[in-house]
Amino acid sequence: MARLSSGGATDVDCMGNMAHRSSGSAVARAQAGDEEAFRTLWRDLNPRLVRYLRVLAGDDAEDLAAQTWEAVICGLDRFQGDDDGFAGWVFTIARHRHLDGRRRAARRPHELAADYRLELLAAGNDPGAEAVNRIGTEDALRLIGMLAPDQAEVVALRTLGGLEVAEVAAIVGKRPGTVRVLAHRGLRRLAEALEATRLFESEV
Repeated sequence: MARLSSGGATDVDCMGNMAHRSSGSAVARAQAGDEEAFRTLWRDLNPRLVRYLRVLAGDDAEDLAAQTWEAVICGLDRFQGDDDGFAGWVFTIARHRHLDGRRRAARRPHELAADYRLELLAAGNDPGAEAVNRIGTEDALRLIGMLAPDQAEVVALRTLGGLEVAEVAAIVGKRPGTVRVLAHRGLRRLAEALEATRLFESEV
């Protein structure tokens, strides 16, 4: 029996034979039962995960993140991949948890917490990313939440989750080209909204 803690969530007991591997990667060590390695993975990934879930689920983000890590712990011995692939796997689980919740019951319209403050990660060379990165995180989350759902999710995964296009495509079940288009359109809309706000404020 393997007992691991995600650091902030409730400890989870899961049955299963943990594969002892010679690789020195954090994922392999965690799969072998190294709790410190798992805590390292959690500390690195959880802030980005919560940002992404904040866009999808608002105030339920923390609860969904905890559910996600419980599922990660129970399925860790079945994961096949390296440290880079681990992030995409975790985000996929989080997305499935969110969709499961929506299917179980109609969700109420959510508002982003007014006091939420987290650093916004840039999205490489995506159009409009620099403009988004210049504003406060609260405003960025509010604006992203106003995009069309497919655009909002892709932009959140790219800018808040820090994932590559191929990883986002695998998570949302779309082609990389479609993901690039959605990211381009979403970030362009955000940049336009920010420019309109700047012009309005300059005239006041």
